[in-house]
Amino acid sequence: MSERYFQDKVALITGASSGIGEELARQLGESGAKLVLTARRRGRLEKLAGEIAARGGGKALVKECDVTQDGDVERAVGEAVRTWGKLDVVIANAGFGVMGALAKLSLEDYRRQFETNVFGVLRTIYAALPEIQKARGHAVILGSVSGWTASPGASAYAMSKFAMRALANSITPELRLAGVKVTLISPGFVASDIRRVDNQGRLHEGAQEAIPEWLVVRTDKAAREMLRAVAGGKREAVITGHGKILVALERFMPWVLRAVGRSIAARRGGYRTEAGGD
Repeated sequence: MSERYFQDKVALITGASSGIGEELARQLGESGAKLVLTARRRGRLEKLAGEIAARGGGKALVKECDVTQDGDVERAVGEAVRTWGKLDVVIANAGFGVMGALAKLSLEDYRRQFETNVFGVLRTIYAALPEIQKARGHAVILGSVSGWTASPGASAYAMSKFAMRALANSITPELRLAGVKVTLISPGFVASDIRRVDNQGRLHEGAQEAIPEWLVVRTDKAAREMLRAVAGGKREAVITGHGKILVALERFMPWVLRAVGRSIAARRGGYRTEAGGD
């Protein structure tokens, strides 16, 4: 289904230089899509484009792009239209996670998180919307299971992903009137660089994976499931088995997760210890 759906479609991906975005690009290339790869790290994008071409995926446009900067995504969309005459699919994937207890974060930390994960997604959708409306295309938003259930130490990230669920739920019926489909992808733990990026958005290549290996799903497997969901026109797809379990607990047994949250907060010392209180 994915290969048939994406054949000859023009797809723009933000945050395509690593992790989920990178693997989505590979699989879309294999499915015959024409790609516009965007991220801040041009060198990694060019390497990926070369790999896709070597595997028979055809040419991929590379555009250096920062979703926190006005105009960057518009220029990438313009390049896609000039090259291929249309844009069918936009995948708003760029994002990172600000982590830390409330007492250790500042308003600037929350602003930085929202600038990328919320306003960056909005910039992407606004930039692409006129073209995907013409093509009666598809907007794909990368959310997270953290958009369903928040945990201690992840308030900034969870807030940004809760906002993505609200956005998707609101604009899905609006854009359907224009013939545009919206799919929210809500992954659990997937192998990527996101847990190696600090609160300033800087990647630390050598950082150790913080999540147990058995709980982290391979990127290729997760991306395949995501693209099946998009091709199938799903409104939302929760990716990974543990992600589905967490969402089910939040919906039907929320007190279980609240108890786990209290336990985690107590183990970390709570607000007073984090804040240095007496």
